[in-house]
Amino acid sequence: MITFVPEPHLLGSPRGRAWPRPPAPPSPAREASPSPAADVVVVGAGPAGLAVASALWHHGVTDVAVVDRTGRPCGRFFGRIDLLGQRVLRSPYEHHPGVEGFRDCELLDFARLHWGRLTPTERREIRMAQAGHRSVVPVDVFDAYCAHLVTTHHVGEKTWQATVREVVPGPDAVTVHTDRFSVAARHVVLCPGEERRPAPETWWGGGHPPRGVSFWDESVPAGVRCQVVVGAGLTAAHLITGALEAGREVHWVVRETGERYQCADVNSTFFRPEGRKRFDSVGWAERLDLMSRFRRASIMFEFRPLLERAEAEGRLVVHRGEAVKQIAPAVGGSVVLRLASGRRVAGDHVVLALGTTPSIGTGLLPDEVVDARDGWPSLDERTLSYRREPRVSVVGAAAGMVLGPAARNIDGHRVATTRVAAAIAAQLRSGVAVPSGEVVGV
Repeated sequence: MITFVPEPHLLGSPRGRAWPRPPAPPSPAREASPSPAADVVVVGAGPAGLAVASALWHHGVTDVAVVDRTGRPCGRFFGRIDLLGQRVLRSPYEHHPGVEGFRDCELLDFARLHWGRLTPTERREIRMAQAGHRSVVPVDVFDAYCAHLVTTHHVGEKTWQATVREVVPGPDAVTVHTDRFSVAARHVVLCPGEERRPAPETWWGGGHPPRGVSFWDESVPAGVRCQVVVGAGLTAAHLITGALEAGREVHWVVRETGERYQCADVNSTFFRPEGRKRFDSVGWAERLDLMSRFRRASIMFEFRPLLERAEAEGRLVVHRGEAVKQIAPAVGGSVVLRLASGRRVAGDHVVLALGTTPSIGTGLLPDEVVDARDGWPSLDERTLSYRREPRVSVVGAAAGMVLGPAARNIDGHRVATTRVAAAIAAQLRSGVAVPSGEVVGV
């Protein structure tokens, strides 16, 4: 079998270009507060929250408050990307925040409108996308497109900076309490995304990491000469290549016996209707199995030549099939990892890229509303609302046991948003929450 491996130059793309933007109305002042009541409150302004707010605009639902911890739509999303030095997305052009079923400017349209600002490589990728082939999207283009959506769908003027503390269902409304204000809504959509997966307590006894250890979404201190990266996914690959570019020696600890390279972080069949049908047609136990098999860490093919070359040159040492047992500071300021095999790996700094876990509403909603089972919320299949509270819905990774492994991806956001926005619009018109259906797999 012949495997085609894309060239690493596809990973490079300019960042920070000036993009023409339509005039935008002023965003709310940071110290201001929204109206105490709204038709819809969207919790989280990442790509999922942006998609929901844009879809509601198309449905004519304008009394919307978007609450986000940064106060900037997609601010946390791009902040994490830039911290990693990531320049292209794994998702292709057809996957983007937006609205299905409406005549909207899509990501490929937007990129073509700004053809003169693109590099020759970026233009070639657009031609690949137009021909139906896999392509990579520059982060810079995606950022500008999200800003375009924010302006044209009036999302910025509805976004408020605050940290949501709890979501409390009541007889007449669902109240969202933040650290700055409260809003009573007829419907709430949770788009909190995912949080970094914590390290096992056995690695250092729990609590804050020891000196010289950080997570992937934190900056690496200056002066590091030997960096250790723990993890097997795309984030780990970005951390490794960034460290190599900085001239550091890198040790890579991978629990699996070999790296997994693939175009998308889940099997591409789950992006298509037949893939979702495959997921719909089985019960709970089978869905859990599919999620465990197809929601695994992997790396874009473009990294393979870079990492293999660095390993051959001795700049990268890969410890395959090794599980971490303990991490502890050592004399002289270094950090030592003790592996299951008994081997030890030392470095100036250790970065943990252990993946993420979906935020399913636990800690915000009452436990009886989340009704968690095997770490997943109990959701209605049609509307993605909580079965025990149809006035609250979710979009994003938390919908994985309904939409399958692709729920966490931008394409999954589009599918979820289509269902959620239509259900909310119907509810607001009728004044009655869409009832839940039967529990899956029972």
